[in-house]
Amino acid sequence: MVVYSQIRTSADVLQSTIRLTSLTSFLQQQQATACAIVNTTLHGLLPFARACEEANVHAVFGVEVPVQFADDSKAAVIFYAMNAQGYANLLKLSSAVETQGGFIQWRWLKSYHQGCIMAHHTTYDQLVALQQLAPDTVYTSVANDLGVPLIIKHPTYFLTEPEAFSYTIARKMAGEELAVEDVLHYCAYTKEQWEAMQAELCQTTEQMLMRCQVTPPVGQYMPKFPVVEQSAEQMLQQLAFTQLKQRLHCEELPTAYHERLSYELEVIITMGYADYFLIVADFMQFARDKNILTGPGRGSSASSLVAYALAITHVDPLQYGLLFERFLNHARRTLPDIDIDFVDSRRQTVIQYVAQKYGKLHVAQISTTGTLAMRAAAREVARAMDFDANVIDYIAKLLPRRESTLHEAYQGSAELRQFIAANQAHQLWWQTACQLEGLPRNQSIHAAGIVLSPVPIIEVAPIQLGNDELFATQWAMQEVEQAGLLKIDFLGLRNLTILAQIRWLYYQQYRQWLDFNTLPLDDAATFTLLQQGDTTGVFQLESVGMREALGLIQPTNFLDIAAVSALHRPGPRDFIPLYARRKHGEEPIVMPHPDLAPILTETYGVIVYQEQILQIATTFAGMSVGEADILRRAISKKDSAQLNNERSHFITGALNNGYDEKTATTIFEMIVRFANYGFVKSHAVAYSLISYQLAFMKANYPSLFYAALLTNAVGDATKTQTLLHEAKRHGVIVKAPDINQSERYYTTVQTTIFVGLAAIKNVPKTFIQALLTTRKAEGAFTSIFDMAMKLSAEHFNEKAVAQLIYAGALDSFDQPREVLLATVKAAKAHAKLHRKTQAISLAEAQRVIFGTPKHERANDVTLRERLQWEKDTLGFYVSEHPLTAINQASITAPDIEKCLAGTQVKWFGIVQEVKVLRTKKGEQMAFVQVEDEFAGLSVTVFPKVYRQAAPLLIEETIICVEGVVEHRNGKVQIQAKQITTPS
Repeated sequence: MVVYSQIRTSADVLQSTIRLTSLTSFLQQQQATACAIVNTTLHGLLPFARACEEANVHAVFGVEVPVQFADDSKAAVIFYAMNAQGYANLLKLSSAVETQGGFIQWRWLKSYHQGCIMAHHTTYDQLVALQQLAPDTVYTSVANDLGVPLIIKHPTYFLTEPEAFSYTIARKMAGEELAVEDVLHYCAYTKEQWEAMQAELCQTTEQMLMRCQVTPPVGQYMPKFPVVEQSAEQMLQQLAFTQLKQRLHCEELPTAYHERLSYELEVIITMGYADYFLIVADFMQFARDKNILTGPGRGSSASSLVAYALAITHVDPLQYGLLFERFLNHARRTLPDIDIDFVDSRRQTVIQYVAQKYGKLHVAQISTTGTLAMRAAAREVARAMDFDANVIDYIAKLLPRRESTLHEAYQGSAELRQFIAANQAHQLWWQTACQLEGLPRNQSIHAAGIVLSPVPIIEVAPIQLGNDELFATQWAMQEVEQAGLLKIDFLGLRNLTILAQIRWLYYQQYRQWLDFNTLPLDDAATFTLLQQGDTTGVFQLESVGMREALGLIQPTNFLDIAAVSALHRPGPRDFIPLYARRKHGEEPIVMPHPDLAPILTETYGVIVYQEQILQIATTFAGMSVGEADILRRAISKKDSAQLNNERSHFITGALNNGYDEKTATTIFEMIVRFANYGFVKSHAVAYSLISYQLAFMKANYPSLFYAALLTNAVGDATKTQTLLHEAKRHGVIVKAPDINQSERYYTTVQTTIFVGLAAIKNVPKTFIQALLTTRKAEGAFTSIFDMAMKLSAEHFNEKAVAQLIYAGALDSFDQPREVLLATVKAAKAHAKLHRKTQAISLAEAQRVIFGTPKHERANDVTLRERLQWEKDTLGFYVSEHPLTAINQASITAPDIEKCLAGTQVKWFGIVQEVKVLRTKKGEQMAFVQVEDEFAGLSVTVFPKVYRQAAPLLIEETIICVEGVVEHRNGKVQIQAKQITTPS
């Protein structure tokens, strides 16, 4: 019998190259009977259990832990779980090491060793201490006179000798240099090597492992909501009925709502999820109390009337025909999944609230593992093998930038194959990179997942330190759910952040908070905007394909938006023209069967949603919605055996409903064809509400809309420039930063947007804060001298003030920018003389001022120079663009991007970058990046044109390009035929 007592897996990041897939086949080949995992953490424990089960090998769960003995000496001890108590202590041991300083203190060990076997291979004194602590559960490989049983010590970090080099490279990535000859003893032994070992040691090692009889427990740990004088079930029922009446503004619920709410509550309570709904409703109420914007819902949870009643979602499922069973039904035993979208910057506030309410031991983040993807594996292996930096750069160019594998890259690139074949070093690099590709590279924290537990999480899963003073599970999401813990995703959605900024700007302007959920869903201006495809900045609808789909469908009601978002995906997008033709009456609406009309009329006979598939199954085959959902999942999993069972189930049900077998078969095949395309309607409706809300604000409050978009584009000059021009096209006036009007970010006054002070380069955040605080306390600044006095010399930063002047932020002082620049030092001197620090009150400083300081004289600057100052400090032109007067009747960069290849164009732009190179004949040519008011394009200048145009190709020079449009690598560019200066 072959056993392995010290297997390290790759879940120990860069400490091992043993993947579970390889381990499974290896154990079977060696006819192993038992195998123990002894990583330094419990990452990967549950996947290891599954791998051993598949290999029919007895799994033993261990962990290697540093122990500080009573004499303060430290050594590693391997703990194996013998039974349930030992397994529980294994979780605590690993958690203590990860959260309490990296080792186990001796006094803790007295409490944590029960139910565990301890294997120790270091000093005699430490062995004595362990043997006295637990006489019957200590093993060693060190000869002793204590009667401690001897076992085989064989730490295993890779499976076969050819992997030794890859292992040393992995260790080098982790910061440890090892020679191949020094690590060969870490290779797994074979069946033959095991049989050649001392029989007595083999037998003792096997007996030790077989003492360990543990199956990782799997339960369902539903957290409890704190209730007083009533059960969670009673509280949920009371809240749901009371709050739904409030939402519907009625004293008695309409029959349909009463029946649906009662049904949902029965399912939720019977399945034990009352606490879950109360928990989510509670932190959503907290978010509302703190004015934190949340999404209208997402996924199948938006189909729940209970969720709508509790204001977890803002989608009325009866209004949109959403099926609760798609979210939760008695036939579906997995935990319900209520994921919530929050404003990016505020979701951590809600997470902290949950942690405080339920206790840090009951709330944890979830760990996640980053792996060595194709490009990272190639680069890091090359670096570890000391390849020259130029070679590493060359390797990077040989690999595709899209997600791929090294094998696929090899198949697709002759140049890569030539590089590998060039010499043995390249071949070894390739072999090693392939062996390490996909291995865990780092452990981090999942961005959104939070675990809640009714018992301390340490009793169910091992923990480690997380972010923001929270713990995190050592296990990844799938393992956490496998253990039975409840996971909730607190998701940050950028578009909610934009809506929150719009809402804040609306409040600043109108002094009341805007409730997006009360916007009318039949606004004519909004649908006109959507029909025109004017959807820059509109969630889900920005892409070229989406704009084309909107143009075809010409949405006239809210559900058209949901249909577009559901259809515009690979596969179903082929039905968009059909949907559009039928909507516009250009083609008759053909139903697969007349009985399907109530289900498919909304989408003109086209199956768009998964819910429609469920309804078809219930209508034709008499299935319950729960059974229909099982059918849908069987189709999506492509499980042929289960699918055959479901086919029989469907056809039998259809026959019982009076349909003939041919019709039943036709309808079933239609379901199978569309099931993979069908989108979750509840998600489409919920997310389309966000799309609609943004489109509504763009159509009706464009200044607020663009101010929010521009704030989110700070630092991206190209995007900012595009948004500025589009905003102006919508009638919005955009002005340079203003010392008395601007805030940190873009802000609005009626239909005018002022650029935010944070958009100005090289202005410290602390200076902006001091500026805004002073303005609020002391009133508007009236001159540069007044500004210096109000800030005091202590906070009057000359360099920052100069940047403000360049950007136009002090134009309201009614002095030319060049004069203000010349006066900065004088203003600082004035403040130094009268108000050196803010400790001197402004009133006191002003009492001793006699006369008005004078501005310095300065030479006039041109409009072009002033505009260049704006470009240099903001990254874009704001008051005017140098091409405005020239380009009024000319083609623009966006126009050119729509041109067919070969189209001749004449275009005006400003040179941004020039790359000169030589052809094979030794002649000079150039690639020139040119931009106009709207976007930039690459211009190829071949030698003949370059010889004539070279003197004009200087950065910030305005040029006229005449040439031919080309399409290369998915990008549009111009091949120049002539370059001149504008006449």
